[in-house]
Amino acid sequence: MSDAPSRSSAGKRRQKAERIRQVMAAEGETVHGNIAGHNQLRYDVTDEFEPFEDYRSQARAIKEDAIDRLPELIDTVTEAVEANGGSVYVADDAADANRYITDLAAQQDAGSVVKSKSMTTEEIDVNEALEAEGVEVWETDLGEFVVQVAEESPSHLVGPAMHKTKDEIKALFEAHFDPDEPLETAEDLTAFARDFLGEKIRAADIGMTGANFVLAESGTVVLVTNEGNARKSAVTPDTHVAVAGVEKLIPSIGELEPFVELIAKSAAGQPIANYVTMLSPPTDSPTLDFDEPDEPLGPGGPDHRDFHLVLIDNGRFEMREDESLRETLYCIRCGACANSCANFQHVGGHAFGGETYTGGIATGWEAGVHGQDSAAEFNDLCTGCSRCVNACPVKIDIPWINTAVRDRINRGADPGTFDFLVEGLTPDEEPGGMDLQKRLFGNFGTLARLGSATAPLSNWAAASAPGRWALERFFGVDPRRDLPTFRRETLVDWFEAREARGPGMNADRRVALYPDVYTNHVLVERGKAAVRTLEALGVHVELSPCLESGRAPLSQGMIETARSSARSVADALEPFLDAGYDVVAIEPSDLAAFRREYDRLLPAEEADRIATASFEVMEYVHGLLENGADAAALDPDGGPIAYHSHCQQRTLGLEGHTEAVLDRCGYDVVTSDVECCGMAGSFGYKSEYYELSIEVGESLAEQFESGDAAGRPIVASGTSCREQLGDLCDSAVSHPIELIAPR
Repeated sequence: MSDAPSRSSAGKRRQKAERIRQVMAAEGETVHGNIAGHNQLRYDVTDEFEPFEDYRSQARAIKEDAIDRLPELIDTVTEAVEANGGSVYVADDAADANRYITDLAAQQDAGSVVKSKSMTTEEIDVNEALEAEGVEVWETDLGEFVVQVAEESPSHLVGPAMHKTKDEIKALFEAHFDPDEPLETAEDLTAFARDFLGEKIRAADIGMTGANFVLAESGTVVLVTNEGNARKSAVTPDTHVAVAGVEKLIPSIGELEPFVELIAKSAAGQPIANYVTMLSPPTDSPTLDFDEPDEPLGPGGPDHRDFHLVLIDNGRFEMREDESLRETLYCIRCGACANSCANFQHVGGHAFGGETYTGGIATGWEAGVHGQDSAAEFNDLCTGCSRCVNACPVKIDIPWINTAVRDRINRGADPGTFDFLVEGLTPDEEPGGMDLQKRLFGNFGTLARLGSATAPLSNWAAASAPGRWALERFFGVDPRRDLPTFRRETLVDWFEAREARGPGMNADRRVALYPDVYTNHVLVERGKAAVRTLEALGVHVELSPCLESGRAPLSQGMIETARSSARSVADALEPFLDAGYDVVAIEPSDLAAFRREYDRLLPAEEADRIATASFEVMEYVHGLLENGADAAALDPDGGPIAYHSHCQQRTLGLEGHTEAVLDRCGYDVVTSDVECCGMAGSFGYKSEYYELSIEVGESLAEQFESGDAAGRPIVASGTSCREQLGDLCDSAVSHPIELIAPR
């Protein structure tokens, strides 16, 4: 391999690291503070709303049905709007939509347009198109107004100016508008914007809105907002133009309720939005002449209201036919995926976003409407932690969309025609020139086998100055990150060599303990502790072969490599499952692969069989104790501890099992409520993301170094969490199974 590609990759990594460093310094603290407040409100309101999960399921089903029936719904809404005197235009792309809108403005000799918040109009750059034709355009949403004045792009789907402080907005307004009185408070800033934009709304020739939902049966445009500007923009000017992606269509008002309940709770943690506006335009309210406000002009006269619904394709119909991007069209643009994401919390949408869209779901939108190159700029900021899955009000599998797009980026494929389900490819055969960094981390199992086979020499060589230089130079492994120490005697070696064994084949429970790569080759003691614990509780234990579960290649977007790994694991587990064994995993990310990702990688019946039979080790211990196993057989020390649960363990709802077992064993547990440790497997090793990883981890470290958690021994369920906390807190970190295992 020539030196040029490695120089190019290293240069790109340095540029990305510098970009992230700049955004964190300029905007990170403000974004984090704002999102933390949104998140807590969201947790509170969804916990208190009993039908939340039912509504999520309903909304998902409605969106699936609506996207299936999309051509039919377009015909229905067109008929409804035109029967009411309005117009519907289905635009092929951004240029087509802008041509229609600018032609309309020219026909009406419009000099000014006011707009309410709309990500779809951001997507098509309608402001620029209108301004190029000499039309004045003003954003009336306060956040959009701020970023318009600042000449910036929105940093969040819901909070466009979430990256700005009050003082920054104050300085911006005073510099741009030179107001007569100083704008000292948030109330002053809001009042100034309200008065300024009120004049613009009254003078506007055209009002433009987006649409949160469009009801096909009646042609009703639904606007869910926290400011009154959308209503004013829709009904004050004589002409209303609503711009919406075709995916915003749902059949009728009968399907609206779950969405209205979900969107405010998911977006801002509100029981319901301040304004829910339903317009079946053209509305029959009179137009007003603001020079003579007491003389209304009735509809049907020379100044009757005019309405245009512009529905945007712009790649959406291709997304509809794309197995991996289709779910993106279910999105209701609430931003919960961004708010739940630890990386987004620290950089915001100006790093974690593309040309228009931000946050976890942005990868799907950007790949679908702007192209793969836009998604490639930020796609790797999604670590696949899966916390967004439970946050999404329509249950979109956002990590899988990001993984599928990452796979395509690796291969250099055209998103419009790519079929990533290519049989028989190994990592070395994947087209597109995937970089060495992803090859290294995606094939960690191979690296671990070599590392153990040659330990301790491998550990010395990797830690040496030449070794660290080479790892950074060619693979982008940050030299500030401690490397794993491979063990010469693996867990499999120990298990096969030991003489003392627990309960035999006649035990009531038989377990195939899955020795994940890290447990087998690096953290061998937690594997031994798992074996001793299960046997002490009366379980017959066997080890399944040590095979990569597929989680590591999935994190790098190597889907076919992951599929091959899943196939090998399934074949290895089949004899155990046939014999009635349960499968127990120590590493939560591997259990998540068994329970979630294998459904994408294996035939459904086979994936379901593995998912049903698989358990996390502390979940399994909890089940044994609840069903009569003797806790006296364990050997806990008890006492105070600080515990951090793995992201995917939380997503699977398993955190409580560990807490219950530790409590039963006499431990006083303080559990972190921080979203993520920031390490996320290979993410924290990569030089371009090391500083972001540490920044995210600091929130967790600060929690464990203060308050009730201060001074307590630290316990973590995940490998990544253990590594990160060990580095940041300068403390030994244990797995929960190590605390309760017999000596």
